[in-house]
Amino acid sequence: MRIVFFGTPDFAVPSLDVLIGFGADVAAVVTQPDRVKGRGHKLSQPPVKELALSKGIPVLQPAGIRTDAFLSELVALRPAAVVVVAYGKILPPPILMLPPLGCINVHASLLPKYRGAAPIQWAIISGERKTGVTTMLMDEGLDTGDILLQEETEITDDDDAETLWLRLAEMGAALLPKTLKGLSEGSVKPVPQSGEATFAPPLRKEDGVISWELPARKIFDLIRGVQPWPGAYCFLGGEKIGVLKASVVDERRRGVPGRIERIAEAGVQVSCGLGVISLVEVKPEGKKAMPAEALMHGRRLKEGARFDV
Repeated sequence: MRIVFFGTPDFAVPSLDVLIGFGADVAAVVTQPDRVKGRGHKLSQPPVKELALSKGIPVLQPAGIRTDAFLSELVALRPAAVVVVAYGKILPPPILMLPPLGCINVHASLLPKYRGAAPIQWAIISGERKTGVTTMLMDEGLDTGDILLQEETEITDDDDAETLWLRLAEMGAALLPKTLKGLSEGSVKPVPQSGEATFAPPLRKEDGVISWELPARKIFDLIRGVQPWPGAYCFLGGEKIGVLKASVVDERRRGVPGRIERIAEAGVQVSCGLGVISLVEVKPEGKKAMPAEALMHGRRLKEGARFDV
């Protein structure tokens, strides 16, 4: 089967790798332009581009995908299907209508839940206990196309957005060959989405701020959901403190939000709007990560002190 693959970040790499191993004829890979990254301002290639070049697959990096010139390039490739995994832009109708089998997207949620750019993060932040991946037939809407296949996975307290990202990337990749084979043989039929839709907009830096008046469980879910970016953070005497790891100690106790109840090697226990959370690993702005207990001792803080609220 002749395929053109659209994808950009790490999440898309397993899918492209599986398609190559599956024996698909990947005619080209379309990815975002190289970006300047880091303090050294070096030009960095998208992870998908690196894999494609290592396999000898042509790479296209158009600044825009709505031009006649780019559409002509795609038409000349004669794809039976277009596969899209975290490409980063919505495909215009001329591309959607081009391949006979359609444009197939791998989305990291159980649609119609969490349509949008950050489904993994918002599923954790929202306290979901399960999520999954969906392959769908793309239309002009934002993740509104007919569902092809879905697979579920549990979200555990040990998961954060990074670990779940890796697991769902592998799950989505494994679902792709089944989807393409089923579509070509007619055993997989598109089914319209049903149920209440929810949305997962791109995360902003301010989405990581901790409000101590929230329940401990909500704060715990936030910390995991925004790891590694934008990262959860709070303020202590005006100083910005990143929170990397935490655990829920109690979900019912009522205390003074932001009050430090206990300082111990296992963690620093802080009262929330409802319950108590233990901060395990923190990172003061501009400094290295450290145990939360070390931060308290370094600031000469005692039990009874409060984080800014």
